[in-house]
Amino acid sequence: MVGAIGVASTVNAGADQIESAPEASASAGAPDAAGADAPNATDAPSPTVKEPPKLPWGDRPKTLKRGKPGASSNSLKAQGLSAAPADASGSVIPVPEEGPKGRITKSGPLRSEMTDAVPPKPLGLKAAESKVNYMYNVGSQSADTAGVYSNITIGKPELDRDDYHTLAEIALQSADGKQIVEVGWTVDRLVNGDDDPHLFVFHWINGEAQCYNGCGWVQADGAIKPGATLTYGVTKKFGIQYYDKGWWVAYDTEWIGYFPEEIWNKQGVKFNRSGLVQVFGEVAAAASKTATCTDMGNGTLSSKENAARVSSVSFIEGPTVDMFIRSTAEKTYPIAPISARSFRYGGPGDC
Repeated sequence: MVGAIGVASTVNAGADQIESAPEASASAGAPDAAGADAPNATDAPSPTVKEPPKLPWGDRPKTLKRGKPGASSNSLKAQGLSAAPADASGSVIPVPEEGPKGRITKSGPLRSEMTDAVPPKPLGLKAAESKVNYMYNVGSQSADTAGVYSNITIGKPELDRDDYHTLAEIALQSADGKQIVEVGWTVDRLVNGDDDPHLFVFHWINGEAQCYNGCGWVQADGAIKPGATLTYGVTKKFGIQYYDKGWWVAYDTEWIGYFPEEIWNKQGVKFNRSGLVQVFGEVAAAASKTATCTDMGNGTLSSKENAARVSSVSFIEGPTVDMFIRSTAEKTYPIAPISARSFRYGGPGDC
């Protein structure tokens, strides 16, 4: 860990500006709040646990602009709102535990895997394919830090009827890539039950995938829950920070909650610093196809100025940001570096 560099920016897709450094580690947690129910989440942390006083980028938390439960991403966009609790009516029942998830380590990306889950088609029918291929646009850096944050464009990309998901995220990992905390947005019918972008969290223990939006997750007080519907066509801040025995997750103007350090400790792992930081777009496509029509980002080719962006990637108590930026599927999803900590990503796939 080298110094306490708080490299931040306004929520401006191309900005690379330095602001004051956020405060470092101290304490964690809080009770439940409005949003989508998370599988195996912990909704009653100790009353002595407190959330960090400032967000990773240095601002004090404030209530984000949220819509009514079940509001669509189109409605949120039209009203200038940030998020809304997901529809819990049961009209479409998502299965967040079962959604497949790609990952990238120093040794390389997870490119393909078998899964018991199959993506539901728009009318509720299921595709027969059970193998998934992953494609990424990614910026990564080996970095000993207490956290990371970035501006990320939220899109509403088209998800092909046979594919699994299209997403963008921050992943903070141990040096060997086996311990991971993730936050981002995803379009995933299996996990969320619709074609809107939704907030998600995910984590890995000893290289084993856990589940979306739960499996030890502790909800913060007053925040929306993972699974919430998000607006789109905007750039929002996403962040992860270690703070008093937990990896805290922030979105826009609020702390969402945290993964307690204890869930790794129980497995004999100490995970309170990063060794590898990555920010990326990801498409999980059915392996049976020779081409995918799923969009990444906002569906605009990365060579264009209005393409989706990851910008102003910043470390907490870490080195200068100097990311290795590349695509694992250059022909289908080319990537356009802007600076050492910003890039345009995604496109319409092969269609």
